[in-house]
Amino acid sequence: MMSDEYLVECKISDDDDSDDEEYVQKIQPSLTPPPQFSSISQASFTNAETRDPYGVNSHLKVEFSDVLAEPASTRSYDRVWVYSGIGFESARIWSYRCLTAVCAIPVSCLSGCLFALLACLHIWCVMPCIQVCHTCLPCVRSLWLSLVNIFIMPLCESAARCCSGVYVLLSKE
Repeated sequence: MMSDEYLVECKISDDDDSDDEEYVQKIQPSLTPPPQFSSISQASFTNAETRDPYGVNSHLKVEFSDVLAEPASTRSYDRVWVYSGIGFESARIWSYRCLTAVCAIPVSCLSGCLFALLACLHIWCVMPCIQVCHTCLPCVRSLWLSLVNIFIMPLCESAARCCSGVYVLLSKE
């Protein structure tokens, strides 16, 4: 975001009695241009609006009225209510800032190590095992089908022929 000191106000008028040098001085600011960031990721860390671009933690938007509320029948003094709101917001903001100052860097390092470990396991252990299974499963499948056709299918056919001669007759007596 560009600050206001780099913006130039130009008046447009039909009067030709303005001096050209004064007009050029108004257009060209004497300030140096703002520093350019070397990458987009650095710029995204400075802008508070893009810290959660995908809305991962949108459910954590807690305000005073979400936590404390007085019904119309029971009301405290107005100043007590206002100072309670100020105290709540101040305590919430400053305790969050203190906790993140203490915990953010170690937790982010641990999270980075955890995701690196998961990526390493997935790349070097899980995917090779899955590829081996995909390679070997057609052989195992044909062996399994042969075993089922040799041993289990004759037993099921025999049981079906034995039970096919059984008739069940229901009577109301």
